[in-house]
Amino acid sequence: MWTLRRPAARVVLLDGAARIFMMRASDPVDPHKPPWWEIPGGGADRNEDLAQAARRELYEETGFKDVTLGPCVWTQYVEFEFAGMRFESDESIFIGWTDAPAQWQPKRLEALEAAAFESAKWWEIEELLQSDEPVLPARLREFLPDVAAGLLPETPLDISPPLV
Repeated sequence: MWTLRRPAARVVLLDGAARIFMMRASDPVDPHKPPWWEIPGGGADRNEDLAQAARRELYEETGFKDVTLGPCVWTQYVEFEFAGMRFESDESIFIGWTDAPAQWQPKRLEALEAAAFESAKWWEIEELLQSDEPVLPARLREFLPDVAAGLLPETPLDISPPLV
């Protein structure tokens, strides 16, 4: 199986009501893999600053323009299979805020993203914490309450899931 190793950037996007924006996705080539909810983000382009990658990915995957991007709060190294490919991803996860939560209108999805993303919604933090829906990052529920409360780490926390 072909492996793509890449730096990536993601955004924990919160609105004025401290809700988090997430997209529901599934693997377009593996109907047996259960769907999941994920925060926006993806691979950085060659020589692209990770904060720029986070802004670009957020816009491409959501269409949201009125966003204030904050610091990188988490990092993670993840390995996963998606669409018949293996990914090894070094991710920087930024915090972002918007006072004007817009309707989800992706702007420039890659073909696999368009096939994978099914819907999106603003989750109440407590609703997400109580849900048993699979989420990405895998340790999101563990670290989300602090950043949603404005308790940002001085340096990014490593939230990498254990490698299987």
